[in-house]
Amino acid sequence: MTALDLGEARGWDAVHLHDIAQEMGIALAVIRRHYDQKDAIAEAWFGRADAALLAVAETPGWQELDARLRLARAIFAWLDALAPHRRLTAAMLRYKLQPDHLHLQAAGLLRVSRTVQWIREAACLPSTGWRRELEEVALTGIYLSTFACWLNDGSADSARTRAWLDRLLALAEGAALRLAPR
Repeated sequence: MTALDLGEARGWDAVHLHDIAQEMGIALAVIRRHYDQKDAIAEAWFGRADAALLAVAETPGWQELDARLRLARAIFAWLDALAPHRRLTAAMLRYKLQPDHLHLQAAGLLRVSRTVQWIREAACLPSTGWRRELEEVALTGIYLSTFACWLNDGSADSARTRAWLDRLLALAEGAALRLAPR
C-alpha cells in the first residue's frame, strides 16, 4: 500500500524501492525479501485483482448463472479490485510498455494468460480441445479490449465499459452458437 500511495503522489515511474523502505522505516533488504524488483509490486497489485475474480465465483448461486453473466461478473470483479487506483494501474502498464522494459513485457504476456485462465476457471467454462483454444483467444481479446476501455472510462460505475463488455460477450456468444455442433 505504501508503494501505491507513493505512486499516486509521484507517478509510478518515480517510485523507487529505497523510497518505499524509507517511508516504511525498514531496510531495503526487507523489501527485497518480499519484492525482488519494483514490478513485483505491480504484479502483486494485479494478483489482488485475480483474487477478487476468484472470490466472486464463491457467490451463492454462481453456478446457476449463465456463462455470459459469470464471465461479465468475473471480469468486472477484476476491474473493480483495481478501481481504487485506476490511474496508477494505467501508469504501471505504461511503465511496463517502455521500450527498454522487454523483460516486463514478456512477463506481462504471461500475466495476461494467467488472468484469462483464472477468468475461465471462475466462469466454470467446460470447453476442451480446439473449442477451448478458440475460447481462450476470444476471451483474451475480450479481456484486453475491456481493460483498455475501462482504463479510459470516466462514466458512472464504468457504464461505458460494462456496455462494451456486454456487446463483446454477445458477439462471442453468437459466434459460439454458430460453431456448436447441430
